[in-house]
Amino acid sequence: MRRNVSSGSYLEPEIGFSRAVRSGQFIAVSGTAPIGDTGETVGKGDVFRQTQYCFEIAKAALEEAGGTLSDVVRTRIMLTDITRWKDAARAHGMFFSDIRPACTFVEVSRFIDPDWLVEIEVDAVVNG
Repeated sequence: MRRNVSSGSYLEPEIGFSRAVRSGQFIAVSGTAPIGDTGETVGKGDVFRQTQYCFEIAKAALEEAGGTLSDVVRTRIMLTDITRWKDAARAHGMFFSDIRPACTFVEVSRFIDPDWLVEIEVDAVVNG
């Protein structure tokens, strides 16, 4: 069983990807940027707010695919400035302090939009 989930991002049809894909018990959430409903960058200049918003988008995709945050086994946080990792970590902790998935922080040179300071990915395994 495969199920594709869209978040409505303007980039999904252009690139040809889904926000999330569920295959059996596994859900993969694509690199998620802080893109608001009208295509604007949410939280310009604010790593914490951008990370928080990315996790809100990912949470909605997980739920649409039949999962929850409790099913998350791995997160990846990509930052354009690794020195700001604590801001992203604080947002991560808001969602995962009790769940404690495997987590990786990496620095990247840039994203598609220069206003994006962070993108996240989430992997989950639904039990049941």
